[in-house]
Amino acid sequence: MTSALPVDSSRQSDIGKMNLQPDGSFKRAASAFRNWIQKEGEFAAEKDRYHLYVSYACPWATRTLITRKLKGLEDIIPVTVVSPHMGEHGWPFANVDPFPGADVDPLFNSEHVKDLYYKADPNYGGRFTVPVLWDKKKTTIVNNESSEIIRMLNTGFNDMLPAEKASIDLYPEAHRQEIDSVNEWVYDTINNGVYKAGFAGSQEAYEKAVYPLFDGLDRLEKMLTGKDYLVGDKLTEADIRVFVTAIRFDPVYVGHFKCNLRTIRNGYPAIHLWMRKLYWNNDAFKSTTNFQHIKVHYYWSQTKVNPTRVVAVGPIPDIEPL
Repeated sequence: MTSALPVDSSRQSDIGKMNLQPDGSFKRAASAFRNWIQKEGEFAAEKDRYHLYVSYACPWATRTLITRKLKGLEDIIPVTVVSPHMGEHGWPFANVDPFPGADVDPLFNSEHVKDLYYKADPNYGGRFTVPVLWDKKKTTIVNNESSEIIRMLNTGFNDMLPAEKASIDLYPEAHRQEIDSVNEWVYDTINNGVYKAGFAGSQEAYEKAVYPLFDGLDRLEKMLTGKDYLVGDKLTEADIRVFVTAIRFDPVYVGHFKCNLRTIRNGYPAIHLWMRKLYWNNDAFKSTTNFQHIKVHYYWSQTKVNPTRVVAVGPIPDIEPL
């Protein structure tokens, strides 16, 4: 099932047709759907009312998967995983692109994520991104901004959860100012910094991104030396937001995005230890990390960066043991 489409939606769906700024730099567009799940209101917290669409490849979407698992929301919010082959029509479902670990859309049998966007808004003009938090009752997208979805998942469903899960707070009041501060510079220099370096269309734009990226990693290294967590000596959303970039760094960002001043495993011992502890000791991080989806997506989908679509085999291993 494919919705009636505008004459050409490929600039919204095909990353190979992505527009850069005049100086060759990459600027990420803001998310378009920004409603909020609350205890009472238009989007009330209810079991099995909402559905989460994600890609294992996408760091932004994986934030929501980790948070969903940490909070024990698997039975309250079902999830559907797209194929990593993001092509001309954007993210496909398994019915049009069978791939190990990818799913068919159980709600509408959609062919691509863009079908959901047009179902929510037939005149939608933005990019067809994941994650998508879908409301089955209103047949629309609640929110497609990962930073907001993880905060909804953190507290919005606590009344339905057992005490041990409800008590998990990834954005605690006492540390919000520090978390917000860390998130701000981490997003600009690291989370989005790898993309600004990788998608740069000029040497100047690339160098303007890659050096601040490694300055940010140097800063993180100092923060994590001798510590298990970034803020307040406990797991918070700040850790989740860094982890999804760190875990992809050596497998794809070093080679594919030319972020190669240093690797995590050989250049940042504190970040490397912190990352491995989260991955090997907490299933919410390990079970939501799919290196096959990650590598195939970046190397296959981003043809402006890798026109041959040859997928790198290294590093071996994808993540080192503790």
